[in-house]
Amino acid sequence: MKKILEYLFLEKTLTKQEAKNLIIELSKEKINQDKAIAIATIYNMRTPTLEEIGGFKQAMMELCIKINLTEFNAIDIVGTGGDGKNTFNISTLACFIVAGAGVKVIKHGSFSSSSITGSSNILKGLGYHFTNNEENLKNQLDKVGICYLHAPIFHPLLHTMSKTRKKLGVRTIFNTLGPLLNPGSPRNQLLGVNNLELARIYYYMYQNTKKNYAIIHSLDGYDEITLTSDIKCYTPKGEQLYSIEELEIGENNIKVNPYELEGGKNTEENIRIFINVLSGEGTIAQNKVVLTNATFALSLLNKDSYENNYEKAKRSLKSGKAKNILKKLLKL
Repeated sequence: MKKILEYLFLEKTLTKQEAKNLIIELSKEKINQDKAIAIATIYNMRTPTLEEIGGFKQAMMELCIKINLTEFNAIDIVGTGGDGKNTFNISTLACFIVAGAGVKVIKHGSFSSSSITGSSNILKGLGYHFTNNEENLKNQLDKVGICYLHAPIFHPLLHTMSKTRKKLGVRTIFNTLGPLLNPGSPRNQLLGVNNLELARIYYYMYQNTKKNYAIIHSLDGYDEITLTSDIKCYTPKGEQLYSIEELEIGENNIKVNPYELEGGKNTEENIRIFINVLSGEGTIAQNKVVLTNATFALSLLNKDSYENNYEKAKRSLKSGKAKNILKKLLKL
């Protein structure tokens, strides 16, 4: 391990097999905490290569608890996190709006490590009980239209590393890997990335899969569509630049100011923001951003225009269907 660390500190890269072996060694807890911290943070100095990400992902998926949810034509809406922007929980809200519009959602997430509140913090705070039981998750998808996969109970290594990541309080290689590790293997994914170079690496990786995807990067550094800047979008059809004007779907055409997207100072405040938005009591900026992300997700699953999908997302939110999805999920 010392040799590998020295190799990495010289800014050399690992082969796919070496990267896979590194994760396996970490999972066996053969590496002490200091070295684990060094490994977790070393990729802040450079972007991992396609080979390294491929090896890390392969090891993590081989080690994870297996479930089979492939009978559902579902979507995951997720971001890498680690953008340091402290936004409210946009992607998680978009998931409930999409589910309220009648689309199956397999959401994968975790507790916060580099942000104040992760999707797992929100759902746990609302009373959701994490499970890795396949039948329970299928029941949630059948009866509600959404299920939630809490990453650490599927990926033992993430559970082992969670305290270390929280202690560090900065993004690590696991932020990069997180969106790739959904155990439910949804066929569709809206993936937000905070780094343009990394977005392109994901794009190269996804081109060799059967996944239906859109990889988005806001050019001002957000890992989701925020209407604060233009975005780059990568899909099976290629690369596209969307200007703010093109993203302005529906009424209330506005350019959002970053301060309008700020989350709370703690989990309790972020839960209040979450419920306010889901109850139709969000600000114009909050609603617009959440609906735009939901619109992109819906557009991955049908051939409707962005305008029509925006209206579907808006009806899901304004009618209370999205909030009702949450209520039903919490009761199961």
